[in-house]
Amino acid sequence: MRAPSAARGTLGRWCLRHLQLLPVVLLVGGALVDYFTPPHVSAEAFYTAAPMTAAALLSLRATVLAGIGACVTDIALLTHFGLIGDSGGWSELAAVVTVSALAVVVNRLMHYSYLRLQSARRIALAAQRAVLPQPPASIGPLRIAVRYQAAVKDAQIGGDLYSAQDTPYGVRCLVGDVRGKGLDAVKVVAVAMGAFREAAEEEPTLVGVAARLERALLRERARRSGPERTEGFVTSVLVEIPPCDDELRLLNRGHPAPLLLHAGQVHSAEPSEPALPLGLAELGADQDRTDTVPFPSGATLLLYTDGLNEARNRAGDFYDPVAGLTGVEFSEPDALLDVLLTEVNRHTAGRITDDLALLAVTRTPAAPRDGAHGFARHQR
Repeated sequence: MRAPSAARGTLGRWCLRHLQLLPVVLLVGGALVDYFTPPHVSAEAFYTAAPMTAAALLSLRATVLAGIGACVTDIALLTHFGLIGDSGGWSELAAVVTVSALAVVVNRLMHYSYLRLQSARRIALAAQRAVLPQPPASIGPLRIAVRYQAAVKDAQIGGDLYSAQDTPYGVRCLVGDVRGKGLDAVKVVAVAMGAFREAAEEEPTLVGVAARLERALLRERARRSGPERTEGFVTSVLVEIPPCDDELRLLNRGHPAPLLLHAGQVHSAEPSEPALPLGLAELGADQDRTDTVPFPSGATLLLYTDGLNEARNRAGDFYDPVAGLTGVEFSEPDALLDVLLTEVNRHTAGRITDDLALLAVTRTPAAPRDGAHGFARHQR
């Protein structure tokens, strides 16, 4: 069955193609109304609507042609009824000519606005790539995919963040969600990403990486005023996948638990102990705890922000990724994320109210290794 988003896209393209014929329909319809009705009945509204419609839907050339067509058709019908020299006829023709000229102006203004919008989108995309660069598609036996869907339509970046990079300690990943919206949240994203890139290369443990992130966020928060100074924080999950082991390490700071998918089964990697989000360390003295979980060949780790598990349908029901993914197998992380986004959009009927970031890592099949089968060990 065709996905709803694809069906809506096909319908939209079909409507656009047929709407482009509207200026011709208006001209032909106006001519028929004028010809088959008494002389005192005017189709001026049709003649003025045709070039204005072309201005909104078509090119400059098509708009000029629609305006010329409207004027020529009006002149022909006024001549047919002997009204070309009448004051009413001249008034009608003047109105059609004036609106046709305005349609050309409107078309140019819309064209320049479109160019500015495209430029702004390119700048936003460049900003996203600078702050949230695309991770490599593969690192050794790992396949990596990311998706980002902002709550604000046409926005390229928001308050969610992700990263995956190869380090001397293995592949390290980060997915997080900044409290708040707008430019302030984007600033925090930039600070967190910069701190993670540096710490992931230098710190031998995830606990050290988290400590570096904590300090960077506290410095950023100290520069703020008002509620953001006391309430700003980032929920996050840090991941470390060693190069020669069928397991991975997780450090969860108040974030939705990652999901592990393997052989059609979905397990939630809940932290052994809850922890406060980054930026709130002064509220608790507990040490960070790193959990070690199995990550066999063929398994996929799914990291996500709460835009996924808090997506609601019209009845107010949350989307359940565990139920949605159980029993379904994916060989590539890209396929998993594409299906997941389709399912979320179907569940919410396209009403996205929160940013959504997804990062999936799949360990490609390799020679089997003996390993534990449970969330058994943890270390400080």
